[in-house]
Amino acid sequence: MATPVVPTNVIVHSGKPLHHDLILEAGTSCYPGRTALRGTADLQAVVGTANGDVIGWFGYEQTSAPFKDGHTVNTIYVTGDEVPVLYGGGFIINARLANGQNVTKGARLCAAASGELTAAIAANITIASGSTTVTSDKAQPDEAVAGSVGAQGIPIAIAMQSVDASGGAADILVLSLI
Repeated sequence: MATPVVPTNVIVHSGKPLHHDLILEAGTSCYPGRTALRGTADLQAVVGTANGDVIGWFGYEQTSAPFKDGHTVNTIYVTGDEVPVLYGGGFIINARLANGQNVTKGARLCAAASGELTAAIAANITIASGSTTVTSDKAQPDEAVAGSVGAQGIPIAIAMQSVDASGGAADILVLSLI
């Protein structure tokens, strides 16, 4: 079985993402390939968080020269840098799978802390039961599920390779859904 070839010193493996250049508001864990959130203002970005409203991925190849010179894909962006935020879906990007995750190709992934990814968990709905008498005109009282987004947020990527990050966070090629 062929193993995907992971690109070196690039983040986008294939496809053509759209991108906005934003100013990095806070530089913690802001590496290329990590998820990005809107900062305090629309023209600012911060690293993605678990359950955050992710707007895209920090890029690398699209970075303007003053903020790229002497850097690699493993160099953290710092506060005040102009960073490309990639979006639009349909492209394969080298992202980061969170520590403790073990996913197979095709797994749906959601945003995790520090701009990393975690495996999506199927929704679980429990119907209440017990011995208390319920007065109702139905055999089973109505149960309702409110909202449209689960506790993890929406899946933002699909794993394009199987990766075991049980020993520490690891790079993973994903198909972007955002």
